Amino acid sequence: MRLSGNTILITGGASGIGLGLATRLMSENRVILCGRNREKLTRAVHDYPQLEYIACDLSHPEERVQLARTVVQKYPELNILINNAGIQRRVPLTTNEEWDHTHEELAINLEAPIHLTRLLTAHLSLSPAAAVINVSSGLAFVPMAMMPIYCASKAALHSYTLSLRMALEKDGIEVIEIIPPAVNTDLGGKGLHDFGVPLAEFCDAAILGLREGRKEIAYGSSLRSSLASRQELDGIFEAMNRG
Repeated sequence: MRLSGNTILITGGASGIGLGLATRLMSENRVILCGRNREKLTRAVHDYPQLEYIACDLSHPEERVQLARTVVQKYPELNILINNAGIQRRVPLTTNEEWDHTHEELAINLEAPIHLTRLLTAHLSLSPAAAVINVSSGLAFVPMAMMPIYCASKAALHSYTLSLRMALEKDGIEVIEIIPPAVNTDLGGKGLHDFGVPLAEFCDAAILGLREGRKEIAYGSSLRSSLASRQELDGIFEAMNRG
């Protein structure tokens, strides 16, 4: 994937990994952030005036449709979509919670990347340098039982990305998967990932992976998980969930 001269839409771009990638790409590309927290979006654009934003709640399909229309109309040169938005909740599977909470997590983590990619594929195919980048997780390979919906949705996103890469090959659209380990962001709640890899370290590694043309970009523990055998994965799972 080329790293300059692009017009890039990044979902979940107001903070964390999304914003970290945006700030590394903005000097040589036009970068549009997408998120549902307008306050965070305006703060990001205030701090980094080169960035632009569109507010959108990706949990609602009608807003995804409107986002695609707006982007194509306002930024016809769009050639890269980064599906980064995600929700991570710690919820026991035995909890009989309202389905809306579970569905929102599934909608943002899985439905939105599938739907938004489908909405924009025809437009992206017009560019000779188009790419779709899906941000999954090391937990796609080894789930943590305390956050079952997140892990299941990321496992599904990994599977979908493999199929998408095959499907879009004929259209000349590159499909890349970024597979983060635990990164020190506010994902899931403030302070829950303080133990994780520093955000700057991970984002630098992700950009290096893009520069090197890798189709799967994992780092640290997620690299080990993504390459592990089934026996190794079982061992990692036991250590993570019973250790």
